[in-house]
Amino acid sequence: MTDNEGSPLPGITDLRVVELGVWVAAPAAAGLLADWGADVIKVEAPGGDPMRNVFGAIGVEREMPNPAYMLDNRGKRSVVLDLRTDADRARMHELLAEADVFVTNLKPDVLDRFGLEADATVARHPHLVYCSVSGYGLEGPDRDRPSYDLGAFWARSGLSHQLASRGEPLNARGAMGDHITALSALAGILGGVIQREATGQGCVVETSLLRTGAYVLGWDLGLQSTLGKVATSEPRDVTQTPLMNCYSTADGHWLFLTCLEADRHLQNVFRALGREDLLADERFATGRGLRKNSQHVIGVLDAEFAARTLDEWAERLDAAGVWWAPVSSPADVLADEQVRVNGGLVEVPNADGSRVDTSVNGPITFRGRAIRRTGPVPRLDEHAGTRFGPRAR
Repeated sequence: MTDNEGSPLPGITDLRVVELGVWVAAPAAAGLLADWGADVIKVEAPGGDPMRNVFGAIGVEREMPNPAYMLDNRGKRSVVLDLRTDADRARMHELLAEADVFVTNLKPDVLDRFGLEADATVARHPHLVYCSVSGYGLEGPDRDRPSYDLGAFWARSGLSHQLASRGEPLNARGAMGDHITALSALAGILGGVIQREATGQGCVVETSLLRTGAYVLGWDLGLQSTLGKVATSEPRDVTQTPLMNCYSTADGHWLFLTCLEADRHLQNVFRALGREDLLADERFATGRGLRKNSQHVIGVLDAEFAARTLDEWAERLDAAGVWWAPVSSPADVLADEQVRVNGGLVEVPNADGSRVDTSVNGPITFRGRAIRRTGPVPRLDEHAGTRFGPRAR
C-alpha cells in the first residue's frame, strides 16, 4: 500500500523501508512500520518468503488461509530479487540508495555472500539505518548458527529452563519470541532514525533473539549473577504464592488471582470466598502464613473455587475488590470488548478486495491519530517493474 495521504504520522510516512526478511522477526518489525504508514518494500527470493507456505512446511494443507503471514506482511510491496546474481545485487543497492531503513534477519554469512555485510553496506550508503535481527548476534563463534525463536530466544536464553514445569522445558507457542524481538528491532530502528536526524549519518542497529530473550529473563539472570542461584517455576499446586496462582471453576474455566502483595489483599480474597473465618487461622492470616503453608492453602482455595462458575466468581471477586483475570482462549480474546475498544483488532482486505479478514493489530496506539486503513498482503513479486523514486530526506 503506497497511498499515505492523510496519515497522522508524517515522520513515519516519510520513511522508505527495504526489508530482506524471512519467517517472522524482521518482517514483523517492518510490518509495524507499514501499519504506521511507512513505504515498506519486501524483497523476496524467487521462491518467496517461506512464511508464505508455513502450513505446508509443517505438513498441513498448503492452500489454507495464512493469517500468520498476514499479521506481519500486510500493507507492504513485494519485489523478487535473486541475490545470487550480479544484476539483482546491483538492483538491491539501487533500492538501498533510495531507502531510509534496511531491516534483515538473514544470517550474517548469507548477507556477506550477497555483499550486504552491515558495516560495509552503511559505508556504501551513509544515510542508511541498517537493522540486523539475528539469532545470536553479529559477533562470536555462533554468529552464523541458524535458529528459530524456539532455539535462540527460548532455549538458549534460559527462558525455557526457568519456565519449566516439573522439569520439562517449556515449548512455547509459535513466533512469540520473534514478535518480542521485533519490538526490540522497532525500537532500535526508531532510535537510529532519531540519531540520523541529529547527525545526518546512518548507523548499524543490531538485536538478536538471544539478547532479547536474556533481557526478558533479566530479573532471574540478575539474581543468578548477584546471589549465585535462582529458583525455577513451581507447579501451581506447590507454588509458594497462593494468591498469585490459577484456580479452576465449576464450569471448567480457569482464573488467576493476581494479588502480589498478599498482606494487602488476603482479607478481600477471603471475603469474596465467603470464608472470613479462615482469617482466624494463622496459616491464612498473613502473607508469611500463606507462604509457609502454601500447599494446604491452595487445597482449600481449589475446593472453594470449584464450587462456583466463572461468571459467579467474576461478580464476587469484583465486588470484594480482588485483583484477578480470566484465563482466556483465543476465541475469548477475539470476542473481548476490552481488546476491541482499544483497537486490538484490525480489518485486512485481500489483494483483490473480495474478502476482509480480522487480524491482530500492533500493540501501540497513537492516541487521537487514526492510522490509515490497513493494506492487503502483497502477492509475490506483485510490484515487479515498479520504479521506486527517491524519497524526501
